[in-house]
Formats: sequence, structure tokens, C-alpha cells
Amino acid sequence: MKWIEVKIKTSHEAVESMSNILHESGAGGVVIEDPQDVIVFQNETENWDYIDERLLGALEENVCVKGYLSESPNLSDNIQLIKERVEQVRDAGIDAGLGEVTIAEVFEEDWSSAWKQYYKPLKIGKNIVIKPSWEKYEGKEWEHIIELDPGMAFGTGTHETTQLCIQLLERYVKEDDIVIDIGSGTGILGIVAAKLKSKRVIGVDIDPIAIKVAKENILINNVEDIFEIREGHLFDQIKEKGDIVVANIVTDVILDLIKDIRRNLNEQGILIASGIILDRLEDVKSALEEEKIEILSIEKMGEWVALCCRV
Repeated sequence: MKWIEVKIKTSHEAVESMSNILHESGAGGVVIEDPQDVIVFQNETENWDYIDERLLGALEENVCVKGYLSESPNLSDNIQLIKERVEQVRDAGIDAGLGEVTIAEVFEEDWSSAWKQYYKPLKIGKNIVIKPSWEKYEGKEWEHIIELDPGMAFGTGTHETTQLCIQLLERYVKEDDIVIDIGSGTGILGIVAAKLKSKRVIGVDIDPIAIKVAKENILINNVEDIFEIREGHLFDQIKEKGDIVVANIVTDVILDLIKDIRRNLNEQGILIASGIILDRLEDVKSALEEEKIEILSIEKMGEWVALCCRV
């Protein structure tokens, strides 16, 4: 399958803004290539020698944010809109760097493997380490190592929304809990819950590609006896009740989920909702207040928010 790669050369400060522009334009995936991340990794981790020297030499000075659009009749208009929105970021007083937008044709098999050179082990929270399945990592005794091959699914652990969810799961998951993961993507959050000694994890995603990738990652992490993945939308394939529901999805879908949450969450159960852009926080708070759901904490990272609630 052929895709159109839209690449924006920008600054570290404008990465989130540019990522949002591409997401909202309908990009099937967004990749951030920030040379600063590799430099920090090299300087601050004992595993820096796993970085290919050719990669260090090939780093661009600018941050590159890439989005992948499918071919469509309105593609030209969509690209023009992206260029206009990039200029709007600059007009808003944000350092957009070069702000240069370029396009190129790529094929799915190239896109789905070329980014692997930038994806390195990542520690999140106290004891969770996300390790690409093709990377070496010498873990500590107390660390929970999650091996992941994202393929074409969302959820590598690098995005703020995923990190916020993992930190909250680490804080609230208790042994023998039943955890329901809505919008599982790669299965990363459900696998974390399983590694944290949940009794059972049920994941659901509407995307059959994500289901396939999640099943593979479940097997890689040896949690197939705990973690079951299903294809469906929200709770339509789930009759069970959980002790924790975690949802890292877009705000509008979270608003729908809140209305029906009691049907699938035990009394005094925990809802972890992420994927919420800061501008939409008040919408989510209002929906929770309307359903008389208690907010335990609001966690922020960059422009993103996660809420932990008791139902």
C-alpha cells in the first residue's frame, strides 16, 4: 500500500503542536525524530553503546515530525491546510524552527520498519521498562520489562498519554485486580497491568491490525494466560466488570465511555482516562461531575492530561 509522507522540519518546542496538526489531518501514524532524544540517551544511560554510530552521524539538526496520509481526492487541499496551520503556529509566537513542509511517497513495508532505528528502551514510572523486541537491555531484578513490537499499531510508550497511563497503573493496580483496557493498540497498557500481577486483563480495540499486533505482543511477554484481546468498540464486546478501566483514546470517545462506565466497573472501581488534550480537560471534568464520578488526581505531561477517578 502506498502512503504520502508529510515531513515537517521544526523545533523541539513545537513538536507537540506539529504532531497535533498531523494527527488532526487524519495521519495514519506520526513519527517524531528528535536528535536531542538520542543525545540524551547517549549521555544518560549505561546502554548508549547500542546506538548505531551511523545513526549518530546521520542525525539532522532539526526535529522532524512525519505523518502518513493515504491517497485521496482531497490530498492536495489537506497538505495545503497543514502548511497553513504550521504558519499559524509561528504566528502564535511559538518557535517553529524551519517550519518546512515536504512530501514524499512511501510504501507501507518501508514505513513499518525504517523507524525502528529510533526506538530504544525507555523507563517509565518506578519499575516499568518498555523494550523493543529487537533491542538488548540488561534489566534490574525489580524492573518489569515489557517487550514490544508496535508494527502498525499505536502505543510504543514514547507518547505522553501512554506514559501517564503507565504511571497511574503502577500506582493503582493491585494483585488479583481485573483490568479492562479500552483502545488497546499494541497491548502495551494491558501487558503492563498483567506484569503488575493483575488476575485478568481484557483488552478491546476496533482496529483489526491493532488486534493482530497486540496478540503477538501478548505472546512475546508470556501473559497469554492473563490477557485476552477482543475486537470491538468500547464495551460492546465486554460483559465483565473490572476493578480498573484504562482508556488512552481521544476525548470525544472518553466522553461516550464515561456515560456507560458503571456498567463495566465494580463499585469503588478506578477509571484511568488519558489521550486528553489540555484544551478539552474541562469537557471531561464536566462529564465526570454530571455522572457523579470522583476525580482522584489530574496528571499533566506537556499538552496532555490523564485523569484518575473513582466510580
